[in-house]
Amino acid sequence: MSDRSPSAGQPIRTAVTDEDGIDFALIELFFFAYRDFTSDPDQILADYGFGRAHHRVLHFVNRRPGLTVAELLDVLKITKQSLARVLKQLIDTDHIVQLQGPRDRRQRELYPTAKGRALALALARPQSRRIRAALEDSGTAERPTIERFLEAMVNPELRAQIDIVPAQTSGKNHGDH
Repeated sequence: MSDRSPSAGQPIRTAVTDEDGIDFALIELFFFAYRDFTSDPDQILADYGFGRAHHRVLHFVNRRPGLTVAELLDVLKITKQSLARVLKQLIDTDHIVQLQGPRDRRQRELYPTAKGRALALALARPQSRRIRAALEDSGTAERPTIERFLEAMVNPELRAQIDIVPAQTSGKNHGDH
């Protein structure tokens, strides 16, 4: 049974605004920034028949060689089935190798190959250039504020995952704010 109230199915001709305290301007900026931030890597990935899931796996495996499959699942918040498909492609194309854990033979540790490292760097370079240009445009003195803001966007119970990667070039771990 459908709702056939007088307004059902009628077009609304006015744009949604900052009703109920919703910050649509920043939400929209995030959409546009993410679109452009991912556009360069997306073009590179398309040449390989890969997608954003491949990019994320390559990124985290290259940032923390030896990351276990279980740790990667926890970071990416994807299903084991989704990761298995992506990981199989990356292993079959010699971008990642999977080794048995030294202490627990059931654990599988993931390592980039030279080919996987090269692709990860090729994907990160345009993103790094975009970030550098944006920081310059907004004033590089704002970087610590931007880092704190982005970290605060992460669910509090998941912020510890930020520290699984090596310390930033500033010599500061994310948790040292």
